[in-house]
Amino acid sequence: MQLLEDSRPSEPMKPGQVRREDYEYVRKGSCSVFLFTEPLVGWGHVQASERRTKVDWAMQIKELLEVHYPYAKQIRLVMDNLNTHTISSLYEAFAPELALSLAQRLEIHYTPKHGSWLNIAEIELSAMTIQCLDRRIGSIDQLQSEITAWEVDRNQALKSVEWHFSTQQARGKLIHLYPEI
Repeated sequence: MQLLEDSRPSEPMKPGQVRREDYEYVRKGSCSVFLFTEPLVGWGHVQASERRTKVDWAMQIKELLEVHYPYAKQIRLVMDNLNTHTISSLYEAFAPELALSLAQRLEIHYTPKHGSWLNIAEIELSAMTIQCLDRRIGSIDQLQSEITAWEVDRNQALKSVEWHFSTQQARGKLIHLYPEI
């Protein structure tokens, strides 16, 4: 995500007028957003990060397992095919014993390369973008504050994803990826 700041102060809304902002902006860098969601429960967690390295991903996985699901024996993790999303990332970030204990608690499933529309996390990212990130945000601290507030509201509302695509429809759509079922 790009971090953008207004180049000039915007004019606030007035009766009968919308807020006015200049089209020019100042680019303040970029960052990555990690999002985890458990759609059937209506829970999610969002974290902004300066980078998107293997170590950053591993740190997020460690937090997921040790903070959010400390008692879960195994977590089924469905995610995209990004090159940093691998078990080897855990071994780059942590001692082998810790990496192994984290890896053993994960059951990883990757969405098909050309089937990212199956990734419910992308649906959540879209909702977050529309509901929370539809304006200029100039710093990673401001971004984290905004997405944390969105996360709290969404979790309190137990907002889940309503998936209208049946298994039969998915098998039909993905027949070219999995010709034999």
